[in-house]
Amino acid sequence: MIKAMRLTALLLLALLAGCSAGPEYSIEITKPIYQQPEKEMPMEIQVKEKDEAVTGLDVSAEFSMTNMDHGMTKVELTEGEDGTYSGNVELPMPGKYEILFILEKDGEKIEKVISYEVEKPEGVASINGEWITHEDVDFYKFINYLQLAINRETDQKRYTGDQLKEALAYWESQEKLVEDQNQLLTQIIRLRSMAMLAEEKGHTATDAEIETEINKVRAQYDQFESAKAMITEYGAEKFWKTEKQQYQLIVLSQKVQKDMIEKVKKENPELSQQEINFQAQKQYEELLVSQVNSLKIEIL
Repeated sequence: MIKAMRLTALLLLALLAGCSAGPEYSIEITKPIYQQPEKEMPMEIQVKEKDEAVTGLDVSAEFSMTNMDHGMTKVELTEGEDGTYSGNVELPMPGKYEILFILEKDGEKIEKVISYEVEKPEGVASINGEWITHEDVDFYKFINYLQLAINRETDQKRYTGDQLKEALAYWESQEKLVEDQNQLLTQIIRLRSMAMLAEEKGHTATDAEIETEINKVRAQYDQFESAKAMITEYGAEKFWKTEKQQYQLIVLSQKVQKDMIEKVKKENPELSQQEINFQAQKQYEELLVSQVNSLKIEIL
């Protein structure tokens, strides 16, 4: 009944607005709206009038489920650039929603209703619509713990006494970084972004190239009992299958690095190999920043 009354009221407002010279705003939801239990999720819209971005609005949104009664959730949106307005919303469940947008400027209020399907996210972030899943993050966490174990075992063979205590204390302190999801996402985004750039440049990673790199890392892990034990516990078949997928991306990114080295060498033939590598790494990082900025990356 309440929804019916609201729709009737909105229809009446629309008829009255048609008789006036009020603004005709259009609203586009520019970031997908997702639902997670007991968690606020980001949302963003862009408001336009006749294809021109509208700025200076006070904007709020009221969410109510179309087919279920979970009450109404209200969100105040903050203005960004180019007519965008964003906020965070905590919704009770995924499903079909009616979103009432209230837009006000210079004392004039406009209301717009949009029907929208809210879904659960398939991961913790996305790059151009491709999800970074919880499993992806967990694998990177495992890889980082694997490297910590190798470093510990190396230092246990190298040091004794106070030097060993100091080294082990340092590696223990690094575990906080391994548990930091933002750090893990940064690693994933860096690698995937450069692999995508490599493919844009026409590079490919052949099975032979991937197998060569896998054999190198397998030989490295085989030198350490701690690494072998961790991989066995994780599940060797599962580990190497996922590692092969990662090394496809690594091989692609290495080709971009080689491109940078060749470019610097050609432009600066007088430089030493150390200086060439330094300049190439600097240009690689600049290219990485540019590539990341060109992608649509959503972190939830």
